[in-house]
Amino acid sequence: MSSLIGKTMGALHSTPVRVGFLVIVVALAVYAVVSQWDDIVDALAGMSPLLLLGSLLAAVVYVLLTMLAWRVLLADMGTTLPPSAAFRVFFVSQLGKYMPGGVWNILAAAELGADHDIPRRRSVSVMAVTVIVSIVTGAALAVVTMPFASERLRDSYGWVSWTLPVFIIMLLPPVLNRLLALVLRLAGRPPLEHPVSWSGIGACTAWTLVAWAVAGVQVWLLAVGIGMTGSAPTLALCIGGYAMAWTVGFLIVFVPAGAGVREGVLGLVLAGSLTAGGAVAVVLLSRVVLTVADLVMGGAGVLSVRRGRARTE
Repeated sequence: MSSLIGKTMGALHSTPVRVGFLVIVVALAVYAVVSQWDDIVDALAGMSPLLLLGSLLAAVVYVLLTMLAWRVLLADMGTTLPPSAAFRVFFVSQLGKYMPGGVWNILAAAELGADHDIPRRRSVSVMAVTVIVSIVTGAALAVVTMPFASERLRDSYGWVSWTLPVFIIMLLPPVLNRLLALVLRLAGRPPLEHPVSWSGIGACTAWTLVAWAVAGVQVWLLAVGIGMTGSAPTLALCIGGYAMAWTVGFLIVFVPAGAGVREGVLGLVLAGSLTAGGAVAVVLLSRVVLTVADLVMGGAGVLSVRRGRARTE
């Protein structure tokens, strides 16, 4: 196992492999938009440009908040990155979400972080813990949403509620630090220099909850544009529904960025507030808006990296 990890990390350190990796993930992200272009155009018919723009801005804020959650945990575990460096490492690595497997963004973050003297085991641990925080908070919001969801949704994805206690226990620092130490030992890596603290987990959780709220606003603006009633209850439904959709999409890791699974769950959440066609339009537009946000921020990160290298040459 340690040999496989070492070979993977060594390959990612190669410049041609880095460039090839970036080209592939950007191409996959663009394909996610282009392949459904006709459906996108149909969904946009009648949509208010202001609501669409508001949704895109909310998506950008959402991904920025996820970066802040990651950065505060990274600082807790021993590395305080300046905002500009954190921006580059996080958003370029996040393009790896669009490759099947669910781990490429973590490996990319480790390699990019190494350029800033962050031990790879720390980068991997921080990203893994950030994901666990997202799962715990997402599952918690899903539990809150479940009583208001359709019977079909409860029957199909009610198991998410049962994962919450397991992940909460995993997230407790005394348990989490032991798990990280065990994984690193099995991988043949040295232990972490700085264990995860209660304050670090708390700060990361707070940023993540705010991020879920903004992600829900992104969905809600699209849904209102399609025909959903704009109210506090429907906003709460969108916040909990998106968090639940993301959690299910992530736990089913064999598809890139939860593609298809996430949309299916979100569509079931919205089914009681929109027509069948309207729900499909919202989940499709939400996927596109979030993909565009990832591409914009990832592209900005790539340009920032290139400018930084040009200054040092």
